[in-house]
Amino acid sequence: MTRVKRGVTAHRRHQKMVKAAKGYRGKRSTNFRQAKNAVMKAGLHSYRKLRKREFRRLWIVRINAACRPLGVTYSRLIDAMTKKDMLINRKMLSELAISNPETFKAIVDEAMK
Repeated sequence: MTRVKRGVTAHRRHQKMVKAAKGYRGKRSTNFRQAKNAVMKAGLHSYRKLRKREFRRLWIVRINAACRPLGVTYSRLIDAMTKKDMLINRKMLSELAISNPETFKAIVDEAMK
């Protein structure tokens, strides 16, 4: 059986991880072990941030879709609600638009008075 030297492969793998950690402070940017942990943690954090962003976008789209038949746009509704100090977050508004259209219509009417 022929001898296989794996140094090149391992080095390449390590360098890929260290390159991903470029800009991190201290050993996290140069040392493979610390860089690996830092990159994994950063990936998890960015996923969570992206998820929050995506859900907020979804709620806004749902609210806008429910507002249009009532003759109001999303931005005008949010502006009116802000001026009237109606503190209902976008998640709850989208849930109301889906499950209770009558209640949502009442909220829109109250905001647009």
